Amino acid sequence: MNPIFLDLGIIKIYWYSVMIFIGLLIGGILALQEAKKWKIPEDLMINYFFFLVPIALIGARLYYVLFNLDYYSNDWLAILRVWEGGLAIHGGIIAGILWTLFYTKKYKVHFFRMTDIMVVSLIIGQAIGRWGNFFNQEAYGSATTLEFLTHLHIPKFIIDNMYINGTYYQPTFLYESLWCLIGFILLLIIRRYRYIKIGQITSLYFIWYGLGRFFIESLRTDSLMLGNLKMAQIISIIMIILGILMLIIFQKKSVFKNQYNNQENAEKVNF
Repeated sequence: MNPIFLDLGIIKIYWYSVMIFIGLLIGGILALQEAKKWKIPEDLMINYFFFLVPIALIGARLYYVLFNLDYYSNDWLAILRVWEGGLAIHGGIIAGILWTLFYTKKYKVHFFRMTDIMVVSLIIGQAIGRWGNFFNQEAYGSATTLEFLTHLHIPKFIIDNMYINGTYYQPTFLYESLWCLIGFILLLIIRRYRYIKIGQITSLYFIWYGLGRFFIESLRTDSLMLGNLKMAQIISIIMIILGILMLIIFQKKSVFKNQYNNQENAEKVNF
């Protein structure tokens, strides 16, 4: 599978970049539509995205680089070659949360209202973005057999691209993409539930993604490590615990207070 989408000679556009762009575009459109429903000005959201995207990408890249310093210390310019792969979603999430904290405080928008909007966009963006790993032949799992992959009933082109240097590997990128797609559908359904509280959609995202990533990471062979521990699994456990605690805390209040779908809770923002 050719990782290059378009070769213009001087400039090469990689599938990795294309898939990330598509994920950002679809996620951004969905977020704008949901924000409009809650009277958050479009200009405020566009300004928010304008800084969010580079901040999250920088956070994702720096997080990855920090756990691969031995490699990048020999070629510092390689840090800039993002199109070759090497973005860690957890670094992007952390950077995005910090930016959202700053931005919502500045413009007096409910922080969890914003995160509830954004996690739905984030998880579909993750589902799409994982296909960038497919084209780069990265983020795959342990060695397996053609028979095993055939029994998964996945398309032949995926199986063929999982044949790397004479060995078949588990398509963990696909596992995570499908897990995120299912999570996206569930969050869309739950978001329509009358009594869902502000903040609980964010909580459910943490729990859902944390659970899936924890088990999928156990299959991967290219994990970012902290000693003998897989860093993604550590972060996943933190996400699950935090999500459960948040879910309980938000639920403790009256069933009629802080409802996500209550129009009285719509944001009134002057931007």
